[in-house]
Amino acid sequence: MADTGDDPDVDLIAAAMGGDRDAFGLLLQRHYNRIHGLAWQLTGSRADADDIAQDVCCTLVEKIGGFRGEARFTTWLCGIVVNACRDQKRRRRSFLGFTERLGVLTGLTRGPDGRDLHDAMWMKSAIARLKPGYRDAVVLVAGQQLSHAEAAEILGVAESTISWRMHEVRRLLATDRAEGG
Repeated sequence: MADTGDDPDVDLIAAAMGGDRDAFGLLLQRHYNRIHGLAWQLTGSRADADDIAQDVCCTLVEKIGGFRGEARFTTWLCGIVVNACRDQKRRRRSFLGFTERLGVLTGLTRGPDGRDLHDAMWMKSAIARLKPGYRDAVVLVAGQQLSHAEAAEILGVAESTISWRMHEVRRLLATDRAEGG
């Protein structure tokens, strides 16, 4: 590790990199408030900050071995938090696009008409209630825009199974929507 000057965490970092769980735990205790606070500032949401802080703590288990000491630990850590916030924003944008495409695919929406927020919330809720097999098919076909054959290969099922699942999803969502669900 390069000389980090007056970094007070240098000994803890070295021990954590060597596999010392207690040192790693102490490092997380020292920096959790910084992780959470930065995530909250960047997202503006306590709930998102909670999720991101948890993700960052889990990510650190894998990344601590890659810390080279070229910057202070806190600087390196802040970079990880910023990237986690960016990733979360990308996932959220991707999911919103996914719900829009799914709505059009199932014939439930005709594009922007002033009810977008309501429709997006309904679609997220409806997708969350699907059985896992159906949800996986929808995510791959409508969300990732894969062909039925590609989705079938990934899920280890026949292409006809994906086609049937997508048909059922359309039917279930249309029925749910008609019933006011």
